[in-house]
Amino acid sequence: MTVAIRSATLADRQALYDLYAQLQPADPPWPSEAAAADALSRVLEHPGMTILLGEVNGIAVSTCTLIVSPNFTRSGRSFAMIENVVTHRDHRQRGYGRHVIERAIEIARGQGCYRVTLMTGSKREETLRFYETTGLHRNTKTAFEVRFL
Repeated sequence: MTVAIRSATLADRQALYDLYAQLQPADPPWPSEAAAADALSRVLEHPGMTILLGEVNGIAVSTCTLIVSPNFTRSGRSFAMIENVVTHRDHRQRGYGRHVIERAIEIARGQGCYRVTLMTGSKREETLRFYETTGLHRNTKTAFEVRFL
């Protein structure tokens, strides 16, 4: 089946919540619908941020977040990051995740970004190979992070 990819809207809050629950099942529930709607509004209104949503027959099956950041190196060319990649467990292995990532890369290229970065915590070889099928290359950068939990 063909996946239709579009930018998410506030009306997609429940579909995104359901997908993200599969990405981060240990996340606590939202304290209220209003808090969830407010947080999603802030993300959607933030300059340079796009949540892409893949749908099949109107059902949300995959998503990723594209963040395009202005930059003062590379002659001012922006860079992009892809985060929060997830495909619904009932729709995996059909190319839907690959399509949303490829669309994110296409958007970043169209906005003049000089690179796109995606980091994963997965060590599973099949996950790493999946990301390579989208045109991403592993071992080109080393990531460091501090988490505040």
